[in-house]
Amino acid sequence: MIRKPIIILLLISVSVLNAQHYPEVTIPNSQVRKITSTIVTGQEYELQISLPSSYENSTKKYPVVYVMDSQWDFPLVKSIYGEQYYDGFIPEMIIVGVTWGGENPNADVLRARDYTPTNDGREVETGGADKFLEVMKKELFPFIESNYRAENSNRTLMGCSLGGLFTLYTFFSHTDMFTGYVAASPAVAWDNGVLYQLEKAFREKQKVNSVRVYMTVGDVELGKSYYQEFAEKMMNTNYKNVQLHSKILENTGHSGTKNETYSRGLQYVFNRNQLRLSDKELNKYVGFYQLENGDKVEIKKKNNELKLDLPQYSVPLLVNSESHFYATFSFFNLHFKEQNNIIEGFDLITYGNMQTFQKVKE
Repeated sequence: MIRKPIIILLLISVSVLNAQHYPEVTIPNSQVRKITSTIVTGQEYELQISLPSSYENSTKKYPVVYVMDSQWDFPLVKSIYGEQYYDGFIPEMIIVGVTWGGENPNADVLRARDYTPTNDGREVETGGADKFLEVMKKELFPFIESNYRAENSNRTLMGCSLGGLFTLYTFFSHTDMFTGYVAASPAVAWDNGVLYQLEKAFREKQKVNSVRVYMTVGDVELGKSYYQEFAEKMMNTNYKNVQLHSKILENTGHSGTKNETYSRGLQYVFNRNQLRLSDKELNKYVGFYQLENGDKVEIKKKNNELKLDLPQYSVPLLVNSESHFYATFSFFNLHFKEQNNIIEGFDLITYGNMQTFQKVKE
C-alpha cells in the first residue's frame, strides 16, 4: 500500500520531464528551401542547403554538391565536408540535399519513382529518372543558381543504392550535367542489368568535357559479384576524358558504404594536381618573404621541390598550378602573385586565416 503513491509520483515526474521543451539540435550554416515541380506534377521537393562559412563575407561562386536521399544523408555529408575541408582535401562548397516534401512523404516509394531509369514491373511506380533529371535541369539548378552564388560548371552528384543507380544513370545518359559522380553501392542489377545497355551507348559516343567518377561496394554485400563484374567492365574501358575509380570496402555492408564513399569520393572529385616543374621554373619562387610586421619566412628548393620554412617546421609544397601551391597535412594554400615573370609575393591561406607576404631581397 505504501509503494503505490511512490510509483505514481515517479510516473508523474517522468511525464513532466518528457513534457518539457528543450532547444532542438540544428546544423549550423544550413537552411531549408522548398520548390514545387510542374514537371513531376505537384511534387514538392525539400532542399536542405549548407553554405560555406565564408559565404556571407565573400562575392565568389562555389562548387555545388547535390546529395540524393538527404532525408538520411544530409547530416552525414555536412559532417564529412567539415572534416575534409578542415584537412585541406576539398574546397569550400555549397551542399544541396534533395528530398521530398509535402504531407508525410514516403521516401521509399518516391525514391523508387525518381531514381530508377526504367519500369521493372513493381507494384510501386518506377522509371521516373528522366523526369527527375528534367526537374534538376529546369527547376532545381535554376533555383539554386539564381538564389545562391553557385558555379554552374562545377556540380557533383552523390547517392547510395538507388541513389547510386541514379548517379551512374546520369553519368551515362546526361553526362554533362555534372563534373563529378560519387556512387555508393549502386543498384547495378536493376531491371536485369539495364545499365549494361546504357554503358554500351555511352562508350560508343564521343565525350568532350572532363568528369570524375568514384564508385564502391561493401565486401559483405550480396550484390558484390554483380557490382565487380560491371565495375571491371567500366575500368577496362578507356572512356574519353573520364577519370574513374572503383573500390571494394572491407568489412562493410550496403548502408555502411556511405561514410567512406562520400569521404573518398569528394577527395577524388576535387583532387588537385601534383605538377612537376623544372628547376628553372622553381627557382623564381625561392627566397625570403615578409609580413607587414617584419616576420620573415623562406622558400627553399631541395630535390626538385619547394619547402616553406616556418619558425616551427618546414612544409613541403605541392604544385597545383604555377600560381597555386599547397600542402596536404592541413588546409594550407599559397597563391603567388607574379608580374612580368617575377614573383612579388604570395597569400598564405590556412583554415580561417589569410596572411600576405611580400618577397624581399637579402
